[in-house]
Amino acid sequence: MKNTQDFYSRVYELVRCIPSGKVTTYGIIAEFLGSKGSSRMVGWALNAVIDRIDIPCHRVVNRLGELSGKIHFDHPLQMKELLLQENLTFIEDAVDFSKHLWKPDDSLNELR
Repeated sequence: MKNTQDFYSRVYELVRCIPSGKVTTYGIIAEFLGSKGSSRMVGWALNAVIDRIDIPCHRVVNRLGELSGKIHFDHPLQMKELLLQENLTFIEDAVDFSKHLWKPDDSLNELR
């Protein structure tokens, strides 16, 4: 259980680093943390979050830019509303990655 809690803590710290107006994916987070095949575990970590303001879970989307985590918010439109408040743009139901995709860089190595 300790390893899972440590992984979750690192997910939370990394998600806190996503700038307003940007999103990343479950897979990008998993890969950055050295667990390339663990995107579902990233999702489980975010599903366990109670304070979604302190940890901006709305900034994590699936590999297609879709809001697959929206079912875990207070209402189904809340995730999109939060992203729209940050001026994100969409192409149909997906975030426009060409404008808004964020990838962690080497400055965040301490989170690995």
